[in-house]
Amino acid sequence: MIPFVIGYITVMNMNPLGVLFTLGILLVIAGAYYKTPIPVQPMKAIGGAAITQSAITSGMVWGAGIFTGLFWLIMGATGALNHISRISSKPVIRGIVLGLGLSFIMEGTRMMKTDFAIAVIALVMTFILLSNKRVPAMFALIVFGVAVALVKNPGLVHELAGIEFGLQLPRMTLSEMTWSDFVKGTLLLGIPQIPLTLGNAVIAVTAENNRLFPQHPVTEKKIAISQGLLNLFSPLFGGIPLCHGAGGMAGHVRFGARTGGSTIILGCHLLIVALCLSDSVLTLFKIFPTSVLGVILFFAGLELAVSARDVGPGKNDFYTLLVTAGFSIWNMGIGFLAGLVMQECFKRKIFKV
Repeated sequence: MIPFVIGYITVMNMNPLGVLFTLGILLVIAGAYYKTPIPVQPMKAIGGAAITQSAITSGMVWGAGIFTGLFWLIMGATGALNHISRISSKPVIRGIVLGLGLSFIMEGTRMMKTDFAIAVIALVMTFILLSNKRVPAMFALIVFGVAVALVKNPGLVHELAGIEFGLQLPRMTLSEMTWSDFVKGTLLLGIPQIPLTLGNAVIAVTAENNRLFPQHPVTEKKIAISQGLLNLFSPLFGGIPLCHGAGGMAGHVRFGARTGGSTIILGCHLLIVALCLSDSVLTLFKIFPTSVLGVILFFAGLELAVSARDVGPGKNDFYTLLVTAGFSIWNMGIGFLAGLVMQECFKRKIFKV
């Protein structure tokens, strides 16, 4: 969440109030509704393109959000996703999750290299505390990260001391979006995001939620409709395209979340920052060193990757798992299609291993 939010605010000059307000309120609603740690987080493909391409505007981001909302609302409401879920075998689903986990591990190690010595200390500390019920690993990581940030940047103390509360209320922003923004946002941002959302934020998160919390099951249809509603609401107040990513759930669960209360707490914190501290967001985010964020991402990846261990004893299943995972590291949608092709080829005895 933090790298994308910083990118939207600093590179695209989007209003922190709108970005954090919509994210916070939707986290609270999701936690209360699902009662499990299903996350609400920025869409990666849209966020990456928006932040790195100078031609993208805020209006185009909002246009992409509206298109995404309509697309997934229609996909869920019409039952189109039921056909996809019926043809998706366990090796394909687990392969998507494994690919996502490996990509998180790779990205986490890349971030850890920014200060490898600090990352190693944080990594060892986290492994030691993962099963400790008295000292939560995430709490220790946050304290450690803040201490490192203050030691390496003593001036940060004065910046934090200068933060002032100032109540601000969000405003409607759709009037600032043009029809051209909607069309460009759809073509450049919204459509390329679809395969990633299908693999990561529909199929994978449904599988992970139902594996970890069978007492609160969800369906692909429910998740798709939910993401549709998220993205129809978020642009109204200047927010960004959002999804229910499996990686976010893995991160929450790995560091102790067991109910929707975790996302409610996170959402409340973001609402306070948005409404009272939106002018100081970038200063607040400086207390999270990149290397420590990398450790958090690394463990979220481990949590996802480990879930692939129950794919089954058959060699065909394992091949399908690995092919799906390999392509999913590159692109979730392509990984999903590659897995379906492999599964059908084995079923029809076109391939033999």
